[in-house]
Amino acid sequence: MNRTEFVIVTAIVLTLAFALGWFANWLVHRFTRVTQADLGELERMAHALHEAEETRDQAIAYIHHRDDETAREIAQLQAELRAAMDGLRDSRHEAETLRQQLHGRQ
Repeated sequence: MNRTEFVIVTAIVLTLAFALGWFANWLVHRFTRVTQADLGELERMAHALHEAEETRDQAIAYIHHRDDETAREIAQLQAELRAAMDGLRDSRHEAETLRQQLHGRQ
């Protein structure tokens, strides 16, 4: 292989390498390009996600509020039940005392 053939082969190889690199660059940009429609879709998805997170946070806050309210109602009902049971016990004791007094007079 003489000098002229070597220069021609080298020029062809470099030209093919340049063409292959340019084509690869074009492919990468073609597949990774983000269009305005894609940006709009991403913006809508981000907005929907933000609204969903806000809704979730509101639901969690509502659940905590209802849980606290229910706990207070349960505590109040238990206190009322204890008071009613104490009143019933006192009434039974009084009724028993009155029965004993009534039977003792006869």
